[in-house]
Amino acid sequence: MEVPLISSTQKIVLYETKARFYLVGSNNNETKFRVLKIDRTEPRELAIHDDKVEYTQGEIKNLLTMIYHGNKTRMSQRSNNGMSRSVSAYGIVGFVRFLEGYYIILITKRRKIALIGSHTVYKVEDTSMIYIPNETVRVIHPDESRYEKLFQNVDLSSNFYFSYSYDLTHTLQYNMMPSQISIVPESAEKKDNTRLYFFDDSTDGELFENRQAGMPAKIEAESSGPIEDPGQTFQDFISLENADDSYLPFQNVMANQPLDESIEQDTPVYGVKNEPYVKFTWNMHLLDKFSDVVHSDWVLHLIHGFIGQSCVSIFGKPIYVTLIARRSNKFAGTRFLKRGANCEGAVANEVETEQIVLDASETFLSTGRVTSFVQLRGSIPLFWSQDISSMMPKPPIMLDQADPFAYVAGLHFNDCTRRYGAPIIVLNLVKTREKKRHESILSGEYREAIEYLNQFLPPEHNIQYIGFDMARINKRKDSNVLVRLGKIAKYSLKRTGFYFHGVNHTDTEMWNDEHLAGIQGFKTSYGLRQTGVVRTNCVDCLDRTNTAQFAVGKCALGYQLYALGVVSEPMLEFDTDCVRLLEELYEDQGDTLALQYGGSHLVHRIKGYRKIAPWTSHSLDIMRTLSRYYSNAFSDADKQHAINLFLGVFKPQDGKLNLWEMSTDYYLHNRQATNGKAWMRKSYSQWWDSPIPKVLPLPYDEEAKGSEGKQMVIKTHKNDEKVSGYWDYYKPYELTSMDELFSFTIPSSVKNFMPKTAQNFSPFSRRIRPDRRHDETGTTGMEANPNVSGKESTASNTSTGSEGSSSSSSDSSDVDADIDLSDSTETSFSDHDSHFVSLKDLPCSKEVYDFEISNPSRRVESCFRRYVEFEEASKREPEPSKRGIELYPISAFKLDSSYCVEPPPVSRQSKDIYNAYILRGKYGPGPPTDQDMKMYRQYVSSKYK
Repeated sequence: MEVPLISSTQKIVLYETKARFYLVGSNNNETKFRVLKIDRTEPRELAIHDDKVEYTQGEIKNLLTMIYHGNKTRMSQRSNNGMSRSVSAYGIVGFVRFLEGYYIILITKRRKIALIGSHTVYKVEDTSMIYIPNETVRVIHPDESRYEKLFQNVDLSSNFYFSYSYDLTHTLQYNMMPSQISIVPESAEKKDNTRLYFFDDSTDGELFENRQAGMPAKIEAESSGPIEDPGQTFQDFISLENADDSYLPFQNVMANQPLDESIEQDTPVYGVKNEPYVKFTWNMHLLDKFSDVVHSDWVLHLIHGFIGQSCVSIFGKPIYVTLIARRSNKFAGTRFLKRGANCEGAVANEVETEQIVLDASETFLSTGRVTSFVQLRGSIPLFWSQDISSMMPKPPIMLDQADPFAYVAGLHFNDCTRRYGAPIIVLNLVKTREKKRHESILSGEYREAIEYLNQFLPPEHNIQYIGFDMARINKRKDSNVLVRLGKIAKYSLKRTGFYFHGVNHTDTEMWNDEHLAGIQGFKTSYGLRQTGVVRTNCVDCLDRTNTAQFAVGKCALGYQLYALGVVSEPMLEFDTDCVRLLEELYEDQGDTLALQYGGSHLVHRIKGYRKIAPWTSHSLDIMRTLSRYYSNAFSDADKQHAINLFLGVFKPQDGKLNLWEMSTDYYLHNRQATNGKAWMRKSYSQWWDSPIPKVLPLPYDEEAKGSEGKQMVIKTHKNDEKVSGYWDYYKPYELTSMDELFSFTIPSSVKNFMPKTAQNFSPFSRRIRPDRRHDETGTTGMEANPNVSGKESTASNTSTGSEGSSSSSSDSSDVDADIDLSDSTETSFSDHDSHFVSLKDLPCSKEVYDFEISNPSRRVESCFRRYVEFEEASKREPEPSKRGIELYPISAFKLDSSYCVEPPPVSRQSKDIYNAYILRGKYGPGPPTDQDMKMYRQYVSSKYK
């Protein structure tokens, strides 16, 4: 069985001597230890030594005691400063050097942010940056402090995430795919009481069957509580002052032992650790001189972006909805300084959004049901920019280079096809009609580039272009942007499919379902694989893009919940607890990405496009627009320098130009432009890599998983903590409080979204939003989609272009694409028809209730007239002469008042019946009477003639 490796170095203590730094790492149970030695006598180089040996608790105690006594001098015997404890941490971010020596960056605080099955995802809350060389060898440079401050402008405590067991740089679908590797047991290396195998490039054999990898999974883990601080991790068992004098040599503490024979007898478990996806690993530059020389347990890969998780409680059954946004480190930067694409096909503000929905009642992913859907956003892959030399809120858009053969777009879509497969569906939200051309300059070039690239692809794998002028349509009073986006979303999801992993052989019961009949993708025996991706963009890829991604995510959530067996049909209504939960996740994601790229929160939110935003939001939108403008004008340059320095795009060198002295960073992000090879392409027609078409529509990266690049495989026991998801998730070695579990503190549809006065506890029942007026709820209550109201949006739509100059006339179609959305409509009417519903559109009572409505009979009419006369008589004047029909109360009691009640008389026959009932209950049934016998004889004779 193939499972992911779990890092056993999750707690770190840094000890300091004059000549060395000693990093002591341990597992959570503090039974296994590793030691990393860093030389402090090197002023500029990084000298790291890792013996790659696991120590026991007693051995590490002796080792530290030896180091302590070995570094004490006669003068320091009383001061007790032979070795000091410096920092406690949870992981190593990496090492960086500017103009002097190296710094080490440690994670000192973390917070649990999400659970993906049994895998815990942490957010970095605080870090510590420590200078390595000793002060006696330090060579001071005047610009060092400025580089240090510039580097720290990238706040590592803001939206950086990591996990010890789950690869956050890859999608869930990739992580759960089995590896295509070959085991070479003859050349296996024994290490850490396990066997280590490496793939063999020369063979094409497969180690595992074509089934899903058995990755662990799910709920209630360790205390989420407040931010965790390592504190006194090792002080409970290491006391340097009272330690004995016995110690073992540093390099010979623990010898390699033979592999346990029980591993060979039982079914072995192969722990696999893949190479991270470089594009989404933000500390890759910081690990350059570190990851190849140390054991893999020391290495953590961080992603930057956003991770949010909430629980949809369905009558006590937890369904976790997780949103993971991975920001690309290629061509990364701020809003006006990074536009379009570079010479390598990397685009600005590229973010991969993955929506994971899983049944949290199952602990492990391999035995439960889990789904995911991946989207992509990114700038238009052309050579374009905006001139920011003059102080203008909307700088003009310029095409910097002519690209008639779509060179840069081909590089970008080649990368997308390699990772996601086909089809790539491009949803372009840029304006198309303007009196003064601004955004529309990009739309025409973009479509021409896609048409050129499609000439060399098979028609079934073409890049699908969908143009949707979202800002213009939103200006119409009778328009409904979310409904139109819903149609596009349903069409796109049916083309790409979504990832679903369930029990084996679910294809017979699942794919014969009428609601899933049109879903494409790649069907397997355990479910479905997503093939292709929806790539959404506007000019900034912020406000409009976030709303469009929410519409696609809402459509995907319906199908994901339907595949999990939670809902009866894959359509979710707005204003339900479930959709409001998803809306809040996408709003949080949009705000986070907008702050990272644009310098402010979202200006145009989902409520604004739904036209339910309160009128007070207009002033808030103005403030956010001003904040974004100020950030772009005054602080973006420093942020761009910090990103270039953090990612290693610029590496300081003594005697050369400093980063802040450069007039432009164009040549840093376009290396090919400096060596004359920018336009030396292999072919004008074959813009894709040769192996990709052979596996389409499947992603090549998933099909070649393990056959390219370095992959580590360890053969061990299934109960080894390196592969045991149970041990890592439930943590039986520590006391757990149920109230502090993450599953109790996670945002839930019950405690965070359900109204306190709700009588229907289903998260899929529609609620009346508290921010709506009474007349609005009355207007929208009869509509199939409650987001339609007659109110105009209070938010302006002028984020990047001159929207006021665009035409507001309606067309026959608002979608610029050669596609048919008729099969993709929601179970609602069009925008104009939804306001007018006639009786002809409603089903008759014969179809629904199996009876027909007919005229009442004469007797029924007479009875109805009498009731009407009774009502009129009760409203007339009280004088006896003007009274009509007088009504008197009828009672079975002779005397019936609030003071006395006389019971009515009971007949003798009723008394006999009651007495017989009591006697039969007391003594049982008696012999039948003559009358009963006579009736029985008649029944028998008539039945058996």
